[in-house]
Amino acid sequence: MATSCATFYQRTMVVQNNIASGNFEQANKELEKDKKWPENNHRVLYFMNRGMVLFMMGEHEQSNHFFNQADYYTEDFQKNLGSEALALISNPMVRPYRPEDFEAIMIHYYKALNFIALKDFESALVECRRVNIRLQQFNEKYKAHKNKYARDAFAHNLMGIIYQAAGDYNNAFIAYRNALEIYEKDYSELFNVSPPQQLKEDLLISAHLIGFHNEVRFYEEQFDLSVSDIQRNEGDLVYIWMNGLGPVKAEWSLNLTNMGVSNGAMLFGSDELGTSFPIFLGNQSQSQQSQFKNLSIIRVAFPKYTERPPVYHGAVLRYNQAYYPLEMAQNINKIAFQSLQDRMFREVGSNLLRLATKQAMEQLSRHENQNLGAVVSIVNAMTEKADTRNWQSLPYALHYTRVPLPAGDHTLMLEQQRLGGGVSSDSVKVTIHPGETTFQIYHQLESR
Repeated sequence: MATSCATFYQRTMVVQNNIASGNFEQANKELEKDKKWPENNHRVLYFMNRGMVLFMMGEHEQSNHFFNQADYYTEDFQKNLGSEALALISNPMVRPYRPEDFEAIMIHYYKALNFIALKDFESALVECRRVNIRLQQFNEKYKAHKNKYARDAFAHNLMGIIYQAAGDYNNAFIAYRNALEIYEKDYSELFNVSPPQQLKEDLLISAHLIGFHNEVRFYEEQFDLSVSDIQRNEGDLVYIWMNGLGPVKAEWSLNLTNMGVSNGAMLFGSDELGTSFPIFLGNQSQSQQSQFKNLSIIRVAFPKYTERPPVYHGAVLRYNQAYYPLEMAQNINKIAFQSLQDRMFREVGSNLLRLATKQAMEQLSRHENQNLGAVVSIVNAMTEKADTRNWQSLPYALHYTRVPLPAGDHTLMLEQQRLGGGVSSDSVKVTIHPGETTFQIYHQLESR
């Protein structure tokens, strides 16, 4: 098993290094020639990475083919009793990888962006709607410690942008209004992401275009902004800037002390966290229960995220003498940390049962045969690890802006601002058609 895990990380290291360096063709070749990864316990990560690499290569239909496979796998994920039993006496790495909830959501984002590139706005809207449907479905399954990331502001925002591009200003207004509420009530506190100024302008414009005069006056006063001050032109560019790379999973451990039996459960307490966790013993035999009670301290391994801060802290698009800041609309890094924390609180009991079962087996083995007990002890030490698999090629955050432009060919400048000073400039070429919105997406991969 240890060899298998090492091989998995060696494979992903080659792929991730190619992705991080922008060598997507080579990353795709590495993925394409690997015949085992699409069939093993990590297959969903193969589908997600393959979809992302093809997205970056501009192969949008092929990209969605692999994202569809990842989506089907995530939706149809069923617990395998054999792998669950094996995980109980080894570690969660033997299970088929089930994506974190936010990773499953990001599949729909990429599919939506692929459909936008293919000018299939209706299919893109379907994927945006599925973001919040899936979030609701996830949370309905959890009896306690529900996800705080329960609604997605940028999904509604992106829906509004797409509706506006299609000329459906009524639905655009509704989507923008929903996005504003979620930014104000959820995102500002959870992820330190305030409603973007561009969202406020788009909300005002859509209300104005459908003749919602009362709403225009209300939001003008709320935003301290006049609809007449908002720039408009023959067409516009919506530019989405993906910055950096999301976090990677590592491991941390926790020492827990046996606090005795209460109501058919053993309580293990943590001084570090200032709380206790129950292990229910109802299905255990008397001999197993007695071995559990003999445990004084157990150490359990959990996954944790390690942040990869981006090299650039912001960016603007410059056209002639005008500057258009790219505003953060989705902090994927913070969503990842919050999602994992919520999941760990839900699953700490099963992790404790796994550790206690392994140590109880060791004690039973020692009682039967000292040498066998020593072997079980070594195996337990070798197999105790957290599940550190994750989708490593996601961006750190999503930013966007809208640039009103006359019809024709234009060259804008993307100015990316480095932490510690310095600006990196790249030209952005775009063709604007009268009355149309043009989309461009760029992923700045550099991270620290």
